[in-house]
Amino acid sequence: MRLNGEISIANVDDDDDGDGERKENELGLIRSPTPTAPPTRLVVGYALTSKKRQSFLQPKLLALARSKGILFIAVDVKQPLSDQGPFDVVLHKDYGQKNPNVTVLDPPDAIEHVNNRQSMLEDVADLNLPDYYGRVTVPRQLVFTTDPSSIPHEVTKEGLKLPLVAKPLVVDGSAKSHELFLAYDKVSLAKLEPPLVLQEFVNHGGVLFKVYIIGEFIKVVRRFSLPDVCKRELSKIAGVFPFPRVSCASASADGADLDPKVAELPPSPLLEMLARELRLRLGLQLFNVDIIREYGTRDLYYIIDINYFPGYGKMPDYEHTFTEFLLSLEQSKYEKVLVA
Repeated sequence: MRLNGEISIANVDDDDDGDGERKENELGLIRSPTPTAPPTRLVVGYALTSKKRQSFLQPKLLALARSKGILFIAVDVKQPLSDQGPFDVVLHKDYGQKNPNVTVLDPPDAIEHVNNRQSMLEDVADLNLPDYYGRVTVPRQLVFTTDPSSIPHEVTKEGLKLPLVAKPLVVDGSAKSHELFLAYDKVSLAKLEPPLVLQEFVNHGGVLFKVYIIGEFIKVVRRFSLPDVCKRELSKIAGVFPFPRVSCASASADGADLDPKVAELPPSPLLEMLARELRLRLGLQLFNVDIIREYGTRDLYYIIDINYFPGYGKMPDYEHTFTEFLLSLEQSKYEKVLVA
């Protein structure tokens, strides 16, 4: 049953170059159903950057989706949405704003909330989860928007402990927004360029847990991270040093020969509670959470980052999970129509 565009998901990238439909046709992403293809059950319109299209709309996802009756079609951002479609699901922020009666999933204001590293962790800090399976918190951090010369004084005043991780304040999908630095002494902090967040570095055995959330589905993978910093090293090194982007797929620690105490995944009940609470507080269904466990502890966890619509193409078997998620949206809307 077609629902004629009554479900909408806010877009994850709004800097599409406008010729997405032509490029998708060139890539063969939009194809006429063959005689043996199942009838189309769900039409998904999307407006994504070329980078996001390449990482997310992989052939294995498109093939599986077609076998389930799901068709992905590029939204022409130069044309009114009313002249396109009809769509059942739309990955485009303006759709919900121009059609107030639709059900909007992942609204733009909720996305902006996690695109700011000051506000993204506020909801985590306010969580009061039962600690049966472990404690979840966030590292201490400070935000600086101007005057880098004041950073050393403010860090001393607030009692933040070295080393400190420096991160850009805003996450906008650019390479610069993922540039991270590790500061070993306070004097060198004045060399940093605001706006930024300074976050206490927590030793965690060099492994982080990337928790992917797609609706009610949860998948956790291990990724290599920064190595621990000992007191002796801290006393001998000064300066602010860039470090490569961690937690990417090429840094997978699954299957590596790790200390069992470091490799042990967070308990499933803890992750389920955390994901449920964050979905409610953030108002999002498509995001991931980067979690570390303090080295030397068994159940003290820190959330260090939250990413909206992450690189799902790096998640094992993502095409099956995302396809089922889309079908669940259709089924949920269909059941509501029947009740009405």
